[in-house]
Amino acid sequence: MPASSSAPDTTSLVESFEKLEDPRHGEIYPLEEIVVLVVCAVISGADTFVAIEQFGESRLEWLRGLLPFEDGIPSHDTLSGVFGRIAPEQFEECFRTWIRSARRQTDGEVVAVDGKTLCGSWDQATGEAPLHLVEAWATEQGLTLGQRRSEDGSNEIEAIPELLEALVLEGCIVTVDAMGCQTSIAEAIQEAGAAYVLRVKDNQEGLRADIERLFDRRRDRGFEADYTDVDGGHGRVETRRCWAIEVGGRGLIDSSRWPEVSSVALIETERFEAEPNAENGPVGGETTTERRYVISSLPPDAEQLLEATRQHWRIENQLHWSLDVAFGEDDSQVRSGDGTGNLGRVRRLALSLLKQDDSIDGGMETKRLRAGWDTEYLEHLLGQL
Repeated sequence: MPASSSAPDTTSLVESFEKLEDPRHGEIYPLEEIVVLVVCAVISGADTFVAIEQFGESRLEWLRGLLPFEDGIPSHDTLSGVFGRIAPEQFEECFRTWIRSARRQTDGEVVAVDGKTLCGSWDQATGEAPLHLVEAWATEQGLTLGQRRSEDGSNEIEAIPELLEALVLEGCIVTVDAMGCQTSIAEAIQEAGAAYVLRVKDNQEGLRADIERLFDRRRDRGFEADYTDVDGGHGRVETRRCWAIEVGGRGLIDSSRWPEVSSVALIETERFEAEPNAENGPVGGETTTERRYVISSLPPDAEQLLEATRQHWRIENQLHWSLDVAFGEDDSQVRSGDGTGNLGRVRRLALSLLKQDDSIDGGMETKRLRAGWDTEYLEHLLGQL
Protein backbone atom coordinates (compact mmCIF):
# COMPACT_ATOMS: atom_id res chain seq x y z
CA MET A 1 0.00 0.00 0.00
CA PRO A 2 1.57 3.34 -0.99
CA ALA A 3 2.28 5.70 1.87
CA SER A 4 -0.28 8.39 2.56
CA SER A 5 1.13 11.78 3.52
CA SER A 6 -2.22 13.37 4.35
CA ALA A 7 -5.85 12.55 4.96
CA PRO A 8 -7.92 11.80 1.86
CA ASP A 9 -10.05 14.43 0.18
CA THR A 10 -13.67 13.66 1.08
CA THR A 11 -14.99 16.54 -1.01
CA SER A 12 -16.81 14.24 -3.43
CA LEU A 13 -18.62 12.42 -0.61
CA VAL A 14 -19.51 15.62 1.24
CA GLU A 15 -20.64 17.38 -1.94
CA SER A 16 -22.80 14.43 -2.94
CA PHE A 17 -24.71 14.70 0.33
CA GLU A 18 -24.66 18.48 0.76
CA LYS A 19 -28.30 18.83 -0.35
CA LEU A 20 -29.42 16.40 2.33
CA GLU A 21 -31.73 18.25 4.71
CA ASP A 22 -30.98 17.91 8.40
CA PRO A 23 -34.21 16.76 10.11
CA ARG A 24 -33.05 18.40 13.35
CA HIS A 25 -32.86 22.06 14.39
CA GLY A 26 -29.97 23.56 16.30
CA GLU A 27 -28.26 20.26 17.08
CA ILE A 28 -24.55 20.15 17.88
CA TYR A 29 -23.43 17.36 15.56
CA PRO A 30 -23.30 18.53 11.90
CA LEU A 31 -25.08 16.17 9.52
CA GLU A 32 -22.07 15.96 7.18
CA GLU A 33 -19.95 14.67 10.08
CA ILE A 34 -22.54 12.02 10.90
CA VAL A 35 -22.69 10.84 7.26
CA VAL A 36 -18.88 10.69 6.92
CA LEU A 37 -18.60 8.86 10.27
CA VAL A 38 -21.19 6.26 9.30
CA VAL A 39 -19.69 5.68 5.84
CA CYS A 40 -16.15 5.25 7.24
CA ALA A 41 -17.35 2.97 10.03
CA VAL A 42 -19.43 0.72 7.77
CA ILE A 43 -16.52 0.36 5.33
CA SER A 44 -14.39 -0.63 8.33
CA GLY A 45 -16.65 -3.42 9.55
CA ALA A 46 -19.25 -1.70 11.75
CA ASP A 47 -22.73 -3.17 11.23
CA THR A 48 -24.67 -1.47 14.06
CA PHE A 49 -24.94 2.05 15.42
CA VAL A 50 -23.25 0.88 18.64
CA ALA A 51 -20.28 -0.34 16.59
CA ILE A 52 -20.30 2.90 14.57
CA GLU A 53 -20.08 4.94 17.79
CA GLN A 54 -17.18 2.80 19.03
CA PHE A 55 -15.37 3.14 15.71
CA GLY A 56 -15.75 6.92 15.96
CA GLU A 57 -14.41 7.03 19.51
CA SER A 58 -11.37 4.94 18.57
CA ARG A 59 -10.65 6.93 15.39
CA LEU A 60 -11.63 10.43 16.56
CA GLU A 61 -8.24 12.06 15.92
CA TRP A 62 -8.08 10.52 12.47
CA LEU A 63 -11.64 11.65 11.70
CA ARG A 64 -10.65 15.20 12.69
CA GLY A 65 -8.28 15.12 9.76
CA LEU A 66 -11.36 14.86 7.53
CA LEU A 67 -13.83 17.21 9.27
CA PRO A 68 -13.70 19.24 12.52
CA PHE A 69 -15.73 16.94 14.81
CA GLU A 70 -15.48 19.73 17.39
CA ASP A 71 -18.15 18.14 19.59
CA GLY A 72 -16.73 14.65 19.37
CA ILE A 73 -18.69 11.54 18.38
CA PRO A 74 -22.50 11.28 18.70
CA SER A 75 -23.92 8.48 20.82
CA HIS A 76 -25.39 5.44 19.11
CA ASP A 77 -28.86 6.63 20.11
CA THR A 78 -28.24 9.96 18.38
CA LEU A 79 -26.89 8.23 15.27
CA SER A 80 -29.88 5.90 15.16
CA GLY A 81 -32.32 8.75 15.69
CA VAL A 82 -30.81 10.94 12.98
CA PHE A 83 -30.64 8.13 10.40
CA GLY A 84 -34.21 7.18 11.24
CA ARG A 85 -35.42 10.70 10.43
CA ILE A 86 -33.46 11.43 7.24
CA ALA A 87 -35.89 11.47 4.30
CA PRO A 88 -35.13 8.29 2.32
CA GLU A 89 -35.96 9.93 -1.03
CA GLN A 90 -33.36 12.65 -0.36
CA PHE A 91 -30.80 10.16 0.87
CA GLU A 92 -31.35 8.03 -2.23
CA GLU A 93 -30.89 11.04 -4.53
CA CYS A 94 -27.62 11.93 -2.78
CA PHE A 95 -26.52 8.31 -3.13
CA ARG A 96 -27.21 8.41 -6.87
CA THR A 97 -25.28 11.70 -7.17
CA TRP A 98 -22.20 9.97 -5.81
CA ILE A 99 -22.75 6.91 -8.03
CA ARG A 100 -22.97 9.11 -11.14
CA SER A 101 -19.59 10.62 -10.26
CA ALA A 102 -18.03 7.17 -9.74
CA ARG A 103 -19.60 5.25 -12.61
CA ARG A 104 -17.88 4.57 -15.92
CA GLN A 105 -20.83 3.73 -18.15
CA THR A 106 -20.25 1.78 -21.37
CA ASP A 107 -22.58 0.80 -24.20
CA GLY A 108 -23.99 -2.67 -23.75
CA GLU A 109 -23.40 -2.69 -19.99
CA VAL A 110 -25.77 -5.13 -18.29
CA VAL A 111 -27.82 -3.64 -15.45
CA ALA A 112 -29.64 -6.28 -13.40
CA VAL A 113 -32.82 -5.35 -11.50
CA ASP A 114 -34.06 -7.52 -8.64
CA GLY A 115 -35.67 -7.31 -5.21
CA LYS A 116 -34.26 -8.10 -1.76
CA THR A 117 -36.01 -8.40 1.59
CA LEU A 118 -34.08 -7.28 4.68
CA CYS A 119 -35.31 -10.11 6.88
CA GLY A 120 -33.96 -8.75 10.17
CA SER A 121 -35.99 -5.56 9.81
CA TRP A 122 -39.21 -7.43 10.60
CA ASP A 123 -40.50 -6.16 13.94
CA GLN A 124 -42.30 -9.02 15.67
CA ALA A 125 -43.52 -6.76 18.49
CA THR A 126 -45.33 -4.30 16.23
CA GLY A 127 -46.02 -6.63 13.32
CA GLU A 128 -44.28 -4.22 10.95
CA ALA A 129 -43.29 -6.04 7.76
CA PRO A 130 -39.61 -6.30 6.79
CA LEU A 131 -38.22 -3.75 4.37
CA HIS A 132 -38.17 -4.86 0.73
CA LEU A 133 -35.97 -3.01 -1.78
CA VAL A 134 -35.88 -3.18 -5.57
CA GLU A 135 -32.30 -2.57 -6.71
CA ALA A 136 -30.31 -1.96 -9.89
CA TRP A 137 -26.78 -3.42 -10.14
CA ALA A 138 -24.19 -2.59 -12.83
CA THR A 139 -22.83 -6.11 -13.26
CA GLU A 140 -19.45 -5.42 -14.88
CA GLN A 141 -18.41 -2.52 -12.66
CA GLY A 142 -19.94 -3.92 -9.49
CA LEU A 143 -21.89 -0.80 -8.52
CA THR A 144 -25.29 -0.38 -6.92
CA LEU A 145 -26.98 2.25 -9.09
CA GLY A 146 -30.03 2.81 -6.90
CA GLN A 147 -32.88 1.26 -5.00
CA ARG A 148 -36.56 1.85 -4.39
CA ARG A 149 -38.70 0.69 -1.50
CA SER A 150 -41.36 -1.86 -2.41
CA GLU A 151 -44.03 -2.52 0.19
CA ASP A 152 -43.58 -6.15 1.36
CA GLY A 153 -42.37 -7.11 -2.13
CA SER A 154 -45.89 -7.18 -3.54
CA ASN A 155 -45.64 -4.05 -5.68
CA GLU A 156 -42.32 -4.57 -7.47
CA ILE A 157 -44.20 -4.00 -10.73
CA GLU A 158 -44.86 -0.41 -9.61
CA ALA A 159 -41.49 0.17 -7.95
CA ILE A 160 -39.32 -0.97 -10.89
CA PRO A 161 -40.46 1.72 -13.39
CA GLU A 162 -40.02 4.38 -10.67
CA LEU A 163 -36.46 3.18 -10.08
CA LEU A 164 -35.64 3.02 -13.79
CA GLU A 165 -36.91 6.55 -14.35
CA ALA A 166 -34.38 7.87 -11.83
CA LEU A 167 -31.33 6.17 -13.39
CA VAL A 168 -29.06 6.96 -16.35
CA LEU A 169 -29.38 3.84 -18.51
CA GLU A 170 -28.96 4.95 -22.12
CA GLY A 171 -27.15 2.28 -24.13
CA CYS A 172 -27.43 -0.34 -21.37
CA ILE A 173 -29.07 -3.77 -21.37
CA VAL A 174 -31.53 -4.07 -18.48
CA THR A 175 -32.35 -7.57 -17.25
CA VAL A 176 -35.29 -8.37 -14.98
CA ASP A 177 -36.39 -11.73 -13.56
CA ALA A 178 -39.82 -13.20 -14.22
CA MET A 179 -41.62 -10.91 -11.76
CA GLY A 180 -40.71 -7.97 -13.99
CA CYS A 181 -41.87 -9.44 -17.30
CA GLN A 182 -44.49 -6.74 -17.77
CA THR A 183 -45.23 -4.46 -20.72
CA SER A 184 -45.08 -1.43 -18.39
CA ILE A 185 -41.54 -2.35 -17.37
CA ALA A 186 -40.48 -2.97 -20.98
CA GLU A 187 -41.83 0.48 -21.84
CA ALA A 188 -39.95 2.08 -18.93
CA ILE A 189 -36.70 0.47 -20.07
CA GLN A 190 -37.21 1.64 -23.65
CA GLU A 191 -38.03 5.17 -22.47
CA ALA A 192 -34.71 5.17 -20.58
CA GLY A 193 -32.90 4.49 -23.85
CA ALA A 194 -31.94 0.94 -22.88
CA ALA A 195 -32.64 -2.53 -24.28
CA TYR A 196 -34.56 -5.12 -22.26
CA VAL A 197 -34.09 -8.83 -21.63
CA LEU A 198 -37.03 -10.14 -19.59
CA ARG A 199 -37.58 -13.67 -18.35
CA VAL A 200 -41.08 -14.92 -19.21
CA LYS A 201 -43.14 -16.04 -16.22
CA ASP A 202 -44.55 -19.56 -16.08
CA ASN A 203 -48.04 -18.17 -15.46
CA GLN A 204 -47.97 -15.88 -18.51
CA GLU A 205 -49.75 -18.65 -20.33
CA GLY A 206 -50.52 -16.87 -23.59
CA LEU A 207 -47.07 -15.37 -24.12
CA ARG A 208 -45.24 -18.45 -22.90
CA ALA A 209 -47.34 -20.78 -25.08
CA ASP A 210 -46.67 -18.66 -28.18
CA ILE A 211 -42.92 -18.73 -27.55
CA GLU A 212 -42.87 -22.43 -26.69
CA ARG A 213 -44.59 -23.27 -29.99
CA LEU A 214 -41.93 -21.36 -31.93
CA PHE A 215 -39.11 -23.32 -30.34
CA ASP A 216 -40.89 -26.68 -30.32
CA ARG A 217 -41.21 -26.45 -34.10
CA ARG A 218 -37.55 -25.52 -34.44
CA ARG A 219 -36.38 -28.33 -32.17
CA ASP A 220 -38.67 -30.86 -33.91
CA ARG A 221 -36.89 -30.03 -37.14
CA GLY A 222 -33.55 -30.85 -35.55
CA PHE A 223 -32.20 -27.32 -35.24
CA GLU A 224 -29.07 -27.25 -33.09
CA ALA A 225 -28.62 -24.57 -30.46
CA ASP A 226 -27.36 -21.27 -31.86
CA TYR A 227 -24.82 -21.01 -29.05
CA THR A 228 -23.51 -23.46 -26.43
CA ASP A 229 -21.37 -22.79 -23.37
CA VAL A 230 -19.87 -25.40 -21.02
CA ASP A 231 -18.10 -24.98 -17.69
CA GLY A 232 -17.73 -26.81 -14.41
CA GLY A 233 -15.40 -28.26 -11.83
CA HIS A 234 -15.33 -30.38 -8.65
CA GLY A 235 -17.60 -33.03 -10.12
CA ARG A 236 -20.04 -30.57 -11.67
CA VAL A 237 -20.55 -29.86 -15.36
CA GLU A 238 -22.99 -27.20 -16.54
CA THR A 239 -23.98 -26.93 -20.19
CA ARG A 240 -25.99 -23.93 -21.37
CA ARG A 241 -27.64 -23.86 -24.78
CA CYS A 242 -29.43 -20.93 -26.35
CA TRP A 243 -31.76 -20.79 -29.33
CA ALA A 244 -32.80 -17.31 -30.53
CA ILE A 245 -35.51 -16.34 -33.03
CA GLU A 246 -36.15 -12.99 -34.65
CA VAL A 247 -39.76 -11.91 -34.09
CA GLY A 248 -39.73 -8.19 -34.83
CA GLY A 249 -42.26 -7.25 -37.51
CA ARG A 250 -43.17 -10.87 -38.22
CA GLY A 251 -46.38 -11.07 -36.22
CA LEU A 252 -45.03 -13.88 -34.06
CA ILE A 253 -45.34 -11.83 -30.86
CA ASP A 254 -47.86 -9.05 -30.19
CA SER A 255 -45.62 -6.03 -30.87
CA SER A 256 -48.44 -3.67 -29.94
CA ARG A 257 -47.97 -4.78 -26.33
CA TRP A 258 -44.19 -5.30 -26.27
CA PRO A 259 -42.36 -2.14 -27.43
CA GLU A 260 -39.61 -2.68 -30.01
CA VAL A 261 -39.66 -6.43 -29.40
CA SER A 262 -37.03 -8.02 -31.63
CA SER A 263 -36.27 -11.52 -30.37
CA VAL A 264 -37.23 -14.39 -28.11
CA ALA A 265 -34.86 -17.01 -26.77
CA LEU A 266 -34.94 -20.45 -25.21
CA ILE A 267 -32.16 -21.05 -22.69
CA GLU A 268 -31.62 -24.64 -21.60
CA THR A 269 -29.33 -25.36 -18.65
CA GLU A 270 -28.18 -28.93 -18.08
CA ARG A 271 -26.37 -29.64 -14.81
CA PHE A 272 -24.52 -32.88 -14.08
CA GLU A 273 -23.51 -33.55 -10.46
CA ALA A 274 -21.18 -36.53 -10.07
CA GLU A 275 -21.62 -38.87 -7.12
CA PRO A 276 -18.28 -39.23 -5.28
CA ASN A 277 -16.80 -42.68 -4.72
CA ALA A 278 -13.99 -42.95 -2.18
CA GLU A 279 -12.19 -45.78 -4.00
CA ASN A 280 -12.68 -45.13 -7.69
CA GLY A 281 -13.49 -41.44 -7.92
CA PRO A 282 -16.76 -40.04 -9.31
CA VAL A 283 -19.10 -42.72 -10.61
CA GLY A 284 -22.51 -41.94 -12.00
CA GLY A 285 -24.39 -38.87 -10.96
CA GLU A 286 -27.54 -36.87 -11.51
CA THR A 287 -28.45 -34.66 -14.44
CA THR A 288 -31.09 -31.95 -14.17
CA THR A 289 -32.40 -29.77 -16.97
CA GLU A 290 -34.04 -26.36 -16.71
CA ARG A 291 -35.61 -24.39 -19.54
CA ARG A 292 -36.51 -20.73 -19.46
CA TYR A 293 -37.69 -18.27 -22.06
CA VAL A 294 -36.83 -14.60 -22.51
CA ILE A 295 -38.27 -11.79 -24.59
CA SER A 296 -36.01 -8.97 -25.71
CA SER A 297 -35.62 -5.79 -27.74
CA LEU A 298 -32.11 -6.98 -28.69
CA PRO A 299 -31.39 -8.69 -32.03
CA PRO A 300 -31.53 -12.53 -31.99
CA ASP A 301 -27.86 -12.94 -30.99
CA ALA A 302 -27.89 -16.14 -28.91
CA GLU A 303 -24.48 -15.53 -27.34
CA GLN A 304 -25.39 -11.99 -26.26
CA LEU A 305 -28.78 -13.04 -24.88
CA LEU A 306 -27.28 -15.95 -22.94
CA GLU A 307 -24.53 -13.74 -21.51
CA ALA A 308 -27.05 -11.10 -20.44
CA THR A 309 -29.08 -13.70 -18.52
CA ARG A 310 -25.91 -15.09 -16.92
CA GLN A 311 -24.83 -11.64 -15.82
CA HIS A 312 -28.25 -11.05 -14.29
CA TRP A 313 -27.46 -13.53 -11.53
CA ARG A 314 -24.52 -11.39 -10.42
CA ILE A 315 -27.00 -9.25 -8.50
CA GLU A 316 -27.68 -12.33 -6.35
CA ASN A 317 -24.10 -13.60 -6.15
CA GLN A 318 -22.18 -10.33 -5.90
CA LEU A 319 -24.64 -7.95 -4.25
CA HIS A 320 -27.25 -9.78 -2.17
CA TRP A 321 -24.94 -12.58 -1.03
CA SER A 322 -22.18 -10.11 -0.08
CA LEU A 323 -24.62 -7.91 1.84
CA ASP A 324 -25.84 -10.89 3.88
CA VAL A 325 -22.49 -12.62 4.45
CA ALA A 326 -19.98 -9.75 4.68
CA PHE A 327 -22.30 -7.04 6.06
CA GLY A 328 -24.76 -9.20 8.02
CA GLU A 329 -27.71 -7.42 6.42
CA ASP A 330 -30.22 -10.23 6.92
CA ASP A 331 -29.35 -10.29 10.63
CA SER A 332 -29.44 -6.51 11.09
CA GLN A 333 -32.23 -5.44 13.45
CA VAL A 334 -32.01 -1.69 12.84
CA ARG A 335 -35.65 -0.55 12.92
CA SER A 336 -35.44 3.18 13.67
CA GLY A 337 -37.93 4.79 11.31
CA ASP A 338 -36.23 5.09 7.94
CA GLY A 339 -32.92 4.05 9.48
CA THR A 340 -33.20 0.53 8.01
CA GLY A 341 -33.26 1.74 4.42
CA ASN A 342 -30.78 4.58 4.95
CA LEU A 343 -28.20 2.35 6.62
CA GLY A 344 -28.81 -0.17 3.83
CA ARG A 345 -27.85 2.52 1.32
CA VAL A 346 -24.59 3.14 3.18
CA ARG A 347 -23.85 -0.61 3.06
CA ARG A 348 -24.32 -0.52 -0.70
CA LEU A 349 -22.06 2.50 -1.07
CA ALA A 350 -19.40 0.74 1.03
CA LEU A 351 -19.78 -2.50 -0.92
CA SER A 352 -19.43 -0.63 -4.22
CA LEU A 353 -16.23 1.07 -3.01
CA LEU A 354 -14.74 -2.21 -1.84
CA LYS A 355 -15.73 -3.93 -5.12
CA GLN A 356 -13.79 -1.32 -7.09
CA ASP A 357 -10.59 -1.87 -5.12
CA ASP A 358 -8.05 -4.41 -6.35
CA SER A 359 -5.05 -3.19 -4.35
CA ILE A 360 -5.17 -6.18 -1.98
CA ASP A 361 -6.20 -9.79 -2.32
CA GLY A 362 -9.18 -11.07 -0.40
CA GLY A 363 -12.93 -11.03 -0.26
CA MET A 364 -15.32 -8.43 1.08
CA GLU A 365 -14.94 -9.46 4.73
CA THR A 366 -11.14 -9.36 4.50
CA LYS A 367 -11.17 -5.89 2.97
CA ARG A 368 -13.50 -4.56 5.67
CA LEU A 369 -11.26 -5.98 8.39
CA ARG A 370 -8.23 -4.40 6.74
CA ALA A 371 -9.96 -1.02 6.56
CA GLY A 372 -10.76 -1.27 10.28
CA TRP A 373 -7.19 -2.14 11.21
CA ASP A 374 -5.31 0.00 8.70
CA THR A 375 -6.24 3.69 8.34
CA GLU A 376 -3.87 3.94 5.37
CA TYR A 377 -5.98 1.40 3.50
CA LEU A 378 -9.19 3.16 4.57
CA GLU A 379 -7.73 6.43 3.25
CA HIS A 380 -6.93 4.65 -0.01
CA LEU A 381 -10.57 3.56 -0.32
CA LEU A 382 -11.90 7.01 0.52
CA GLY A 383 -9.56 8.44 -2.09
CA GLN A 384 -11.77 6.72 -4.69
CA LEU A 385 -14.73 8.88 -3.64
